[in-house]
Amino acid sequence: MKELEDRILRDGKCLEGGILKVDGFINHQMDPLLMKSIAVEFARLFASDGINKIITVEASGIAPAIITGYQMDLPVVFAKKKKPVTMDDMLTASVYSFTKQRNYDICVSREFLHEGDRVLFIDDFLANGNAAMGIMSLVNQAGAELVGMGFIIEKAFQHGGERLRAEGVRVESLAVIESLDNCKITIKGRGAAE
Repeated sequence: MKELEDRILRDGKCLEGGILKVDGFINHQMDPLLMKSIAVEFARLFASDGINKIITVEASGIAPAIITGYQMDLPVVFAKKKKPVTMDDMLTASVYSFTKQRNYDICVSREFLHEGDRVLFIDDFLANGNAAMGIMSLVNQAGAELVGMGFIIEKAFQHGGERLRAEGVRVESLAVIESLDNCKITIKGRGAAE
């Protein structure tokens, strides 16, 4: 998605350790017009797949998921990272966070994820694929079907996309980062930022 790639090259920042910082327009301060364009593209990509529910993980996946849900006229469920006292019947999975360097449990109420649901997972980043694998576990536990996964940015050098595709998951990434070597952002098919 050219608009997104241009924005990453212009405003994204590379940090040591393979971290791409896009908090000025995606996952801290958000650009609603860019987020709408992202949602329109996800809706286009998955329009004919019979999806009836979108799922994400709090917190950075909520904005793109809710706007995609709006575009597709679908409910959006987000997996919580802390069990609320109001949730008693839930599905849980353990996830390792690359950016936070720790394990955490995600949970979804069985009330909102059912057998027979056709689910689309939307998130901001695909790195190692740990959050995605956690979502796959929740969807499987519910007896639902994972139709596909949409990511704003895929860091191909961290191989999460390969891992998911090897599991047979349809993965659609709107921008694919090939490398952050020497703190230069290299986008697949475009080369490095100047």
